[in-house]
Amino acid sequence: YVAAVYEHESILSPAPAALVERRSALELMGRNLDIYEQQVLAAARQGAQIIVFPEDGIHGFNFTRSSIYPYLDFIPHSHSGKWNPCREPYLFNDTEVVQRLSCMALKNRIFLVANLGTKQPCERSDPRCPPDGRFQFNTNVALAADGALLATYRKHNLYFEDAFDTPPEPDYAFFDTPFAGKFGMFTCFDILFFEPAVNLIRQYNLKQIVYPTAWMNQLPLLSAVEFQQAFATAFNVNILAANIHHPTLGMTGSGIYTPVKSFIYHNMESYGGKLIVAEIPVITADYKTTLENNERFRENLYDSCRTFTSTSLDDEVCFKEQEETPGTVSEKGKEQSPPSFYAEMMYDNFTFVPVWGEKGELQVCANTLCCYLSYRRAVLTEELYALGVFDGLHTVHGTYYVQACALVKCGGLSFSTCGQEVTDATALIDFQIWGNMSTPYIFPLLLTSGITLDFADHMGWKNNHYFLSKNGTSAGLLTAALYGRWYEKD
Repeated sequence: YVAAVYEHESILSPAPAALVERRSALELMGRNLDIYEQQVLAAARQGAQIIVFPEDGIHGFNFTRSSIYPYLDFIPHSHSGKWNPCREPYLFNDTEVVQRLSCMALKNRIFLVANLGTKQPCERSDPRCPPDGRFQFNTNVALAADGALLATYRKHNLYFEDAFDTPPEPDYAFFDTPFAGKFGMFTCFDILFFEPAVNLIRQYNLKQIVYPTAWMNQLPLLSAVEFQQAFATAFNVNILAANIHHPTLGMTGSGIYTPVKSFIYHNMESYGGKLIVAEIPVITADYKTTLENNERFRENLYDSCRTFTSTSLDDEVCFKEQEETPGTVSEKGKEQSPPSFYAEMMYDNFTFVPVWGEKGELQVCANTLCCYLSYRRAVLTEELYALGVFDGLHTVHGTYYVQACALVKCGGLSFSTCGQEVTDATALIDFQIWGNMSTPYIFPLLLTSGITLDFADHMGWKNNHYFLSKNGTSAGLLTAALYGRWYEKD
């Protein structure tokens, strides 16, 4: 099917905390909707059957609870599939934004997903009802090609959004299409949590995801395109991800992802929006997911293993079948094993070992997690790389439990620069990285110079270790990592 996502540089309110009338709120949102209208037309002309717009694209951000109120539409949460806002604008008040979106879908005969702010009155007797007598939600809507409202999704994992409420229960939102079956829907920060994103995919066996986001890139492990791709790979789904475009805020990175190919946009240099249109295969529900393999990781998925040695990087990652832990350096090697050190990466205290020389085998451990690396470089460059491990609760900008094994390029040549944000690299490294992860939810990250993506040659479980291997990246290596989320320990 042909999909489109639009990375939108939204026209923002100059004073988001100021109280305004509904009329001026609609005027500002109308300017963003004018751009949406042009992009829907452009996408439809290129044959797109569905288009996705970013989070906060219509109203912007940095509002207070009261200052966002005039920007909120009323959307009946239970009316999905029974209301066509374009054809029945008179049914509810304060629906101007969703009416315009519905008419865009209808006029261009295209499925459309967009994010807007919504309001829902509540009874003050309800203990969950906010003091002002209404819920305010960060909401996605999905509209059919005839303009009908198919599904709504209210964001569950808010990212410091004082203007919005968390819905009382997680929404499991999906909608059906004639061209690719069911699409699931969630927003931005949701991608890092079990509820509702992972549960939604597993419960309804979804294979296509629409994903509006307003993501601030954080290297080396949580750049937008890097994590979007890792999610598509881990769950064996297609993801249509639309991000906002505000380089001054570190926001860019959208794409159309399949588990084996990506069409991405990441641009911190220029301004303006970007439409991506791509044709991708429908993933059918019987296609075995990486995750299903993950959950049976105690079975040996790769029986054709040859003995793993430092002298040959086999296509398959292989482990010595002796009693010793995979990748343990022999006694002889321990004498020259490099020093471990600590450095902060992603606000977490990682334990690192430097990656020196043209080839070698390394290991580094923290808590219950041990990470191993076997590597070879054709050419030694003046760049410092390190292998890092973190196994613990991440507590900055959200609280969640991470198990990570990461091979990263350091910011400079001193140990203290490891974990810094780096965007360019020249070293081409053949590597296998693996770890004894305690969770089946592993997101394989592979990021190359200039924030471009690459794909592993092999990955999966073997002998209770998850591995990722690559011979010859297409560009200098920035990050190769196993980013594990241990949801139960959040």
